Amino acid sequence: MAITCRHQLTIAVIGLLLGFPSLSIGAPITFSASGANPAAIQGTVDSFRTTLGTLNANVAGSFSSGRREINWDGVPDALSAPNNLPANFFNVNSPRGVVFNTPGTGFQTSANAGVAPVRFDNINATYSAQFQTFSPQRLFTTLGSNITDVNFFVPGSATASYTSAFGAVFADVDLSSTTSIQFFDTLGLSLGTFFAPVANNGLSFLGVQFNAGERIGHVRITSGNTPVGPTETVGLDVVVMDDFIYGEPAAVPEPVTTLLVGAGLLAIALARRHKASSATY
Repeated sequence: MAITCRHQLTIAVIGLLLGFPSLSIGAPITFSASGANPAAIQGTVDSFRTTLGTLNANVAGSFSSGRREINWDGVPDALSAPNNLPANFFNVNSPRGVVFNTPGTGFQTSANAGVAPVRFDNINATYSAQFQTFSPQRLFTTLGSNITDVNFFVPGSATASYTSAFGAVFADVDLSSTTSIQFFDTLGLSLGTFFAPVANNGLSFLGVQFNAGERIGHVRITSGNTPVGPTETVGLDVVVMDDFIYGEPAAVPEPVTTLLVGAGLLAIALARRHKASSATY
C-alpha cells in the first residue's frame, strides 16, 4: 500500500504521542568512591560537582544551569535530633527544590555537639563510633524505614521539576549491592538502580549523571538493609547519609505544549518535503 506524506505525518504524530516524553537513552555516567575518611572520596565528589556546574544560591526559582547541594549543617537545632526534620524543609524553609517521602515515620538530622547526642547517639549510643561525617557535623536519616524518596520541585514552589543528575554520601556501607539509588523519569519509569561501594565505618559516594535527555523526576535511596535503631551485627547493615548533590531542578514542560510543538515541527518538515517532490511513495 502506498504511503503518502499525509500518512507519514499521522504516523509521526502517533509516534510522538506514544513516545512522550521523547528520550534519547544514553549510557549514564557513574561517579563512585569509598574509603576510610572524607579525603578518600573528596576527589570524586569534586569531579561530580564540576560536571554539574556552579553551586546555586538557596533561593526560590530555577537557574538555567548549575547545581544544588544539601549538607544538613544549616538545619536549626529545633529541627534536629531529637526533633524531626519537616519533609519539605528544603523546598520551603531553605528552597533547594526537594521534598522527601518515606514509608517510614519521618526524617531526622543529627544534632550538633553540646546541644544533643551527636551522630544519632540519641537513637543508639553506639552510632557515634560507627558513623562519621563528610561535611561536619550533621548527618541525615529516615526513621522507621531505610527508604528515602527524593522528589524534585522548582525551588520554593509546588511545581514538579526534574534534574539530570543526583549523588549522595553514605556513612558505613558494610554490604555490597545493598545501599542504592534508583532513578525514575517524570512518568515514574525506572532509569536504573546503582549501588554504593562498601566502606566499613567509612564513607561512600555514589553519583549518576544522565546526559542524553533523560529527566529524573525522583530518586529512591535505599540505605543499608534495616532502619536506624538496632546495633549492627553480622548481616545487619545500618547506613545513614550526608551530602546530597544534584543538578539544578528545572520545570517539567507541559505535555500538551510539547506535543503541539513537536507535531508542528513534523508538519512543517513533511510539508516542505512534499513541496519539493510531488511524488507519492
